[in-house]
Amino acid sequence: MGVNLEPTRSIGRNRVARFVTLSLLAFGTLAAYHWTEVLNPVAVAEAAARFPVAPLGFIAIHIAASLLFIPRSLLAIAAGLLFGVGWGILWTEIGSVAGAIAGFLIARYINSGLIQADRRTQIRPILDRVERGGWRAVAMVRLIPVVPHSLGNYALGLTRLPLASYAFGSLVGQLPMTIAYVELGTAGGRLALGHAGWVEPTLIGIVMLGLSLAIPAYLRGKVR
Repeated sequence: MGVNLEPTRSIGRNRVARFVTLSLLAFGTLAAYHWTEVLNPVAVAEAAARFPVAPLGFIAIHIAASLLFIPRSLLAIAAGLLFGVGWGILWTEIGSVAGAIAGFLIARYINSGLIQADRRTQIRPILDRVERGGWRAVAMVRLIPVVPHSLGNYALGLTRLPLASYAFGSLVGQLPMTIAYVELGTAGGRLALGHAGWVEPTLIGIVMLGLSLAIPAYLRGKVR
């Protein structure tokens, strides 16, 4: 009687694919930091503008940045420079949520039993709390300024959260900071070009930035 080696081969291929994916992410992150001098809002805006359809180029860059630990604030400022307030907020939110989903799904794929969270007593209570909180817990994580966007994506991929709850929570939680940096980016672009109308977006950006910092502090106080 023959021995079926196909399951073993499939497991081997999956492990290789996960290792290659993880290696590419690590290499991309190191490369991004190596070329950090060109990673500024003006350079990102110029790169996105070269695409035939600038919004699609910006979203593609945003997804890549979300996977490589490039600060989300940089992309939001670039959107303000390139698209202005209204469209800048829209394309930034789309790119940010798309990047968050990509990181979330990649983390689940790479993990896929690699980290037995149920057996990790140190992280299991944290993951359980996020899972019980659903989209609200995700929004709370997004509002914490010290949690990098990419790190949050990968960490939340270890939970059993439904994708829809994760995506909606990311959309809501990221919105205040998105508005703040897009407004500031728009104001900076107008000021650099010597155009009028930069005071209002500057004030709105500062107010939204303050709210982005105050909301999580207030919510933590309510939880206590």
